[in-house]
Amino acid sequence: MSRLSRPKSFAVLLAAGSLALGASACSSSGGGSTAAPAAAASTAASPSTNSAAPTARPFGAACSAVPADGTGSFAGMAQDPVATAASNNPLLSTLVTAVTQAGLVDTLNSAQNITVFAPTNDAFAKLPKADLDALLADKAKLTKILTYHVAPERLAPTALPGDHKTLQGGTVTVTGSGEEFTVNGNSKVLCGNVQTANATVYIVDTVLMPTS
Repeated sequence: MSRLSRPKSFAVLLAAGSLALGASACSSSGGGSTAAPAAAASTAASPSTNSAAPTARPFGAACSAVPADGTGSFAGMAQDPVATAASNNPLLSTLVTAVTQAGLVDTLNSAQNITVFAPTNDAFAKLPKADLDALLADKAKLTKILTYHVAPERLAPTALPGDHKTLQGGTVTVTGSGEEFTVNGNSKVLCGNVQTANATVYIVDTVLMPTS
């Protein structure tokens, strides 16, 4: 299946082909000489179906804080829908609390091909505690702010610069290029291009606030 194992499989098929050719030299039947090339062609074709699977490389200084393995790792997050993936990432526990309070877990998990600008715990900590507590207690306002962090399309880093409509109805503006991006002029992308089963995530250092 993997490229590392392909040479071993080819060697086995080559050996089988050699035995078949040896047998054909001692008999009048030529059937064995064609079976091995057919099997080899079939084996060689199968890895190509897996090579089309998309790959993504997260970038940014905060990516080093993501666990190296387990459900909270990049590989683990890629297997889960976005709200579930975030719940396994230690950088995003406050965001997960907010999403749960707003009743948006199922909405985010069932959405297809979205982009999420995910504020870290430190981003939420920039808000005065009284304001954060009041926000978490106000479901309507919380929903408005959280959906402002979600764009209804999956944005690769090359497509990130520009204006993007959000689920809340407002627009976020991203500037930058390469691996340096800022959202709405003050929220920096700390770890970007993180893949989940249904979303691309850009972890940011400041909570985004809609203007209306």
